[in-house]
Amino acid sequence: MFHSLRRFVVGSLLLLSTTLTRAEDPPAGQVKALKITLLSTMLADGAELGEWGFAALVEVDGYRLLFDTGTHSDVVQKNVQSLGLNLDDVPEVIISHNHFDHVGGFLTLREWVRPRVATALSRTHVGEGIFYPRSSPGGPRVEENQMIRIKTEYERTGGEFVSHAKPAQIYPGVWLTGPVPRKYPERNWSGTGLVTTPDGVKEDNVPEDMSLVFDTAQGLVVLTGCGHAGVINTLEHARSFIRPARIHALIGGVHLFAAKEETLVWTSGKLREYGVDNFIGAHCTGIETTFRLRQELGLDRAHAVIGAVGATFELGKGIDPRNIAR
Repeated sequence: MFHSLRRFVVGSLLLLSTTLTRAEDPPAGQVKALKITLLSTMLADGAELGEWGFAALVEVDGYRLLFDTGTHSDVVQKNVQSLGLNLDDVPEVIISHNHFDHVGGFLTLREWVRPRVATALSRTHVGEGIFYPRSSPGGPRVEENQMIRIKTEYERTGGEFVSHAKPAQIYPGVWLTGPVPRKYPERNWSGTGLVTTPDGVKEDNVPEDMSLVFDTAQGLVVLTGCGHAGVINTLEHARSFIRPARIHALIGGVHLFAAKEETLVWTSGKLREYGVDNFIGAHCTGIETTFRLRQELGLDRAHAVIGAVGATFELGKGIDPRNIAR
């Protein structure tokens, strides 16, 4: 009986030890090298072009991704050339949501690279709902979602769309949020449009909006297009399915340029809870909002800047804002 009890105790301790070790193990996939370069936003200097739009090139552990494609058909293409970059070895695209200022360069870029490399920009990740019909209330029905037309034309080139209804890890430590749950009532989308969903016609709150998140040893790096789901909803969602880490960097548009005072106070308060280390406020974030968040988060000019075309964030090196935003 003593030996049986001893075996039971030892076995239980070993099981407890294994459980504790597993619980404390680091995540299986973490990003080691990461560089994000802005290709489209409003601020630009040198030979690059600014526009009301967003796009970024992501280089992560040997993989290259294009996140959004700007507004005008040729701006991202020209900025890529001006910055001495190329997209020929970029097989995948992430489109954050359906709005014109994120998809305008999409087909042009695909046709530009395809004659040289047929697989370049040939696989595109989107959030579920991006192809839902859109319209304005009243008047004759006019389809306003250009992604429906783009889908047909893109697939004619051999391109493939991958739709995500939930978070997905596309490479080790590289996560798509999928459509973001709206835990908090962050309302930052523009217009009064309607969207036809499987559950009926509703106010278009951009249900497909998603972001790209990188799990690093320093914390989470989050890349947003407009953050129409709300920047706090997005960060809380990412921290719920990856891990509740600090936010090492927040980069992109967070659509706060027209935010009211109470919204900025609440948002900055929640961001402080996450411990944001670096912030590049691009596109629809707003110039005044970027300065306000810099102050509220206790960051300096080296760690919080207005996004400019060509600006970069590199893991281990931080932000290079280029000349105009330095």
